[in-house]
Amino acid sequence: MSLSAPLTHSPVIDVESGSPPSHPSTITDSKLLRMNKYAFILHFSQATLMLATYLAVDSVRDFTKPVRYTFAKFNATTNGFTQESAEAFDLPVGLITPFFLYMSALAHLLCMARPGEYLGMINRGINRMRWYEYALSSSLMIVMIAALFGVWDLGNLVAIVGCNASMNLFGLWMEEKNMPENRRGKEVDWTPFFLGCISGVVPWVNTMIAFLGGGDFGNIPKFVYGILIGYFVFFNTFPVNMVLQYAKVGKWRDYRYGEVTYIVLSLLSKSLLAWLVFGGTFQPNGS
Repeated sequence: MSLSAPLTHSPVIDVESGSPPSHPSTITDSKLLRMNKYAFILHFSQATLMLATYLAVDSVRDFTKPVRYTFAKFNATTNGFTQESAEAFDLPVGLITPFFLYMSALAHLLCMARPGEYLGMINRGINRMRWYEYALSSSLMIVMIAALFGVWDLGNLVAIVGCNASMNLFGLWMEEKNMPENRRGKEVDWTPFFLGCISGVVPWVNTMIAFLGGGDFGNIPKFVYGILIGYFVFFNTFPVNMVLQYAKVGKWRDYRYGEVTYIVLSLLSKSLLAWLVFGGTFQPNGS
């Protein structure tokens, strides 16, 4: 199937009224496909560079974080349960981080490989591929971030993945529920968005408890706080785009403008986050 599309204007999906207005979108089918192509190339290139570095540099290859799991064990002496822990595995941060970008590259490749299906979804005011990819790739990234800042318990990491994936699936539900064909002039239903915010904040609370729980705030270098804040800000730029989109602010009335913004945000934020995490593998392996 050809990846090209005619250089024509395309209908706007107006997120306020739920119907196409009289004016066309300035964002053509071809531009959307080109944006996906550029994003694919850049995600894939960065991931491959990281993977090559991992294979070539011993310190990156050897950098791991110990993942443990806790369990209850019955104590016959006290006639009660005690909590014990055991090592599950070592988390190879330098190996896993590139695959976060490979997942994003694959999603853009699939959009290019099936342009009819992709553009059809966009014209209906939804991109299911985006949310499925986010649920996987961002969950992998938040696990890497959490591990770097002290979340090494397997149960906590599983909970982080579940909450983060749920947050993105709530994003999918937000689009499903507010598709023009489903709204038919009704007000925007923000319920999925607010539920997603609740799910999304849990991994960060978990991470902050692990990072700051020791109370040794003064000995933590200030730049480490800056990095953690940077992680939080860039990781959470995506909900801002959704708010602007469904609050019908300026150009965001056009669903295609929001789609382009998601592509750009995904590339910039994920690239920065991935390199920050990957850069963490050059620190001494103090696990």
